[in-house]
Amino acid sequence: MNNDLLLVIDMQNVYTRGRKWACLDTEGVAERTLSVIRTMEQTGNDQIMFTRFLASEQPEGVWENYNRENREVNDSVWDNEMLPEFADALHKYPLYTKSVYSSLAIPEVLEAAKKADRVVITGVVAECCVLSTVFALIDAGIYTIYLTDGVSGLDREKEASTELVLSGLAPLHVSMMTVEEYLREIGAK
Repeated sequence: MNNDLLLVIDMQNVYTRGRKWACLDTEGVAERTLSVIRTMEQTGNDQIMFTRFLASEQPEGVWENYNRENREVNDSVWDNEMLPEFADALHKYPLYTKSVYSSLAIPEVLEAAKKADRVVITGVVAECCVLSTVFALIDAGIYTIYLTDGVSGLDREKEASTELVLSGLAPLHVSMMTVEEYLREIGAK
């Protein structure tokens, strides 16, 4: 059994098609992430965590401007809810809330990541919360697997730019692979 932790970052309604912060392929990322979850469960690995971004109720510094500019999204309960596709998984696995970009700001996520051999990343937004989390993982000395088709950005250019930046850290700190490649590696049947 592998000792990977799957970290699903910010798969919230606001990032879906037609919403204010729509990413290029949130729906596809959700489908591929669910296949990773199913395969991990089949292989006996239940190390899966979800994070979500909610604006701070007491913002400081630049976060005050962020809250002002994004009040409409911040106040929308539906926009901030997790995608319904993950309802079953969210009954089994923890969901943690952050009000900064990096998911490693959550103590429980950092603790679990330190116990894992590797952290596998899926979610949104590639060039924001995902990239910030990957850098924090690397800074914490934690090897990261970035699933290129398991992450979506605001557009293809931003996704490609994120992958280019991270490729400079591969293979020493991070592996870049597709969901299919990862599933093959962990023995998907």
